[in-house]
Amino acid sequence: MTTVFVSHGAPSLILEPGQTGQMLAHLAASLPRPDAILVVSAHWDTRVATVSLAAHPATIHDFSGFPAALYDIRYPAPGAPALAELVMALLQANGIAVHSHAERGLDHGAWVPLALMYPEADIPITQLSIQSRSTTAEQFALGQALQPLHAQNVLILASGAVTHNLSDFFSAERDAAPLAYVESFADWVATQLHTQQAQTLLNYRLVSEHGSQAHPSEDHLMPLFVAAGSGQGAPRRFTPETTYGILAMDAYVWESA
Repeated sequence: MTTVFVSHGAPSLILEPGQTGQMLAHLAASLPRPDAILVVSAHWDTRVATVSLAAHPATIHDFSGFPAALYDIRYPAPGAPALAELVMALLQANGIAVHSHAERGLDHGAWVPLALMYPEADIPITQLSIQSRSTTAEQFALGQALQPLHAQNVLILASGAVTHNLSDFFSAERDAAPLAYVESFADWVATQLHTQQAQTLLNYRLVSEHGSQAHPSEDHLMPLFVAAGSGQGAPRRFTPETTYGILAMDAYVWESA
C-alpha cells in the first residue's frame, strides 16, 4: 500500500466535486484496495499526536454557513481501533509522544475526500491528528514512523491543502482564475517533491517566494510533511483544478512505497 496526499478544498466539494471529484474517484480505483485507512487531517490539530479509538466514528460537520444539504451527509465507515493501537505502538517505538481519543469522529478533511474516493464507506478508518505548533521536521519524522503501515495494506491518506490563504478569498465563483502566487507556490512544492528535496520543502517559509502568503498558518500544509515522510520515492502529481482562485487542488501519490 502507499501514501496519498489530497487537497480537500471547501466542505462543499462533496456537493460540487468537479474535476477534483473525478480525479479522486479515478485515483482510488487505480490503487489496490486497502484493508484499512489512516487519515491525517488538517482539521484535527492537537499539541500531542492523538489517534482515534472510535469503533463507529461519527461524521463531524465542523463548518458553518454552507448549504443545508451538506449537514445531512453521513459517512458511516467502521472505525479501526486495532489500527489505532498499531499507530500508537509505532510512534512510541520512535520516541514520539502519542495520546488516544476514545470517540473522535471523522472531520470534513477526512470524510469529504473519502466519500469521493470510497463512497461505499466500507473500509475501516481511524484518524491521527497533526501538530501545527510543532515543526515541519517533526511532522516529517512522524510520517517516517508510519512507514511500516504500508506492509499491513494500510493506506495513509493525508488531507490538507497545497495553498490555503482564506484571507485572499475574493470570489464565490468556484472556477475563478487563480491568483498568480497560488500556481507559483504549488509548482514550487511539486519541484521539491519530484526532486526529493525534503530539507528544502521543510524550510519552505524561508526559501520559497510565496510560502508565507500561501500559508499564513501552517495547519493545512502539515499533512503534506507527514505524507512526504511516510511516502518513499518521488510522488506522482495530480493537478485537477484550482477552486475559488486560491485553493490549488493538487494531490500526490507515492507509488513506490
